[in-house]
Amino acid sequence: MKQTFIAEQIFDGEQFHQQLPISVEDGQIVAFDSVKGAVESKLAGTLVPGFIDVQVNGGGGVLLNTDCSVAGIEAIGQAHAQFGTTGYLPTLITDDVNVMAQAADAVAAAVAKGSAGVLGVHFEGPHLSVPKKGVHPQSHIRRISDAELAIFSRDDLGTKVVTLAPENVSVEVIKALVEADVRVCLGHSNADYDTVVAAIEAGASGFTHLYNAMSPLNSRDPGMVGAAIESQDTWCGLIVDGHHVHPAAAKIAIAAKPRGKMMLVTDAMPPVGMPENATFELFGIEVVRQGDKLNAVTGELAGCVLDMIGAVNNTVSMLGLPFDEALRMAALYPAQFIGHQQRGQFSIGSQADMVLLNSQRQVEQTIIAGQVAFKS
Repeated sequence: MKQTFIAEQIFDGEQFHQQLPISVEDGQIVAFDSVKGAVESKLAGTLVPGFIDVQVNGGGGVLLNTDCSVAGIEAIGQAHAQFGTTGYLPTLITDDVNVMAQAADAVAAAVAKGSAGVLGVHFEGPHLSVPKKGVHPQSHIRRISDAELAIFSRDDLGTKVVTLAPENVSVEVIKALVEADVRVCLGHSNADYDTVVAAIEAGASGFTHLYNAMSPLNSRDPGMVGAAIESQDTWCGLIVDGHHVHPAAAKIAIAAKPRGKMMLVTDAMPPVGMPENATFELFGIEVVRQGDKLNAVTGELAGCVLDMIGAVNNTVSMLGLPFDEALRMAALYPAQFIGHQQRGQFSIGSQADMVLLNSQRQVEQTIIAGQVAFKS
């Protein structure tokens, strides 16, 4: 069905327009004009490119680690669609190799089915640093083996991201992963600066939740944080929830990195999209929600209840960035990181992934491939 959407205001990824028609056919943008025979929808609010989240552990009461199924993945996507996410990487945290294989099978099935928003998979671990493990279970942290390499090398998983600690994975293995079309992110690591630089030279292209669970920047020991901020060609995920990163630290990193290399992530857990008092278990440890914060009963931060529109609005209110740049950090820049050049912006031929925001910058509608995925 041909559709033409006419919102009061449209942000195309670069600039704002007033009353600009966007026509969609077969899930793609075909014209910035009204197309003959199209059903017109006039929308009150601002239409922006759909958000892309490359680190989504759970949502809607589901944790990928404990529900490695297409239905579980789709439930996570439906929860995040309420908050403007139109593309995401279901993220499996450190676990047994059999669970990794089950998650890979589920993601492959979701990709083959065309489950709304599923772009691939993010394996956050298990090849991490014990001193920087956070809530990742130490019992499953291990050296990389042929079994994990076989999973990471599959060609039916869509976009593949793997977070690893470079002090525990050789540059030769990093090169092999990159050759297998894996986007290697560095994180949960106590590596020194030189080890991080060597990993970047081997092809690592991203950093997982900058500042969190990584060796810090010091005057004579720049650590992973220093290498990440210095690097001009890598992307950094940033959790802007007011708990994981101090606003001043976030501002410093944004100022230092080239424009386009900082992207918003949620690191979201099952309570996203659930009632305020939702709790869950993570490897037998209870995780408690207190407002907009998640802590394991052992004290550690345990992911987030952050959503993407919340991250956008926090970037404006906490960091003082312009609204349009916050939107790019949620859509265009993560699309560029994962190599989806036709997402994160409105252009002829791009998938019609769109979010309608009201005057309070809250989500009224989420549209994935031209189909309404959420309506308030």
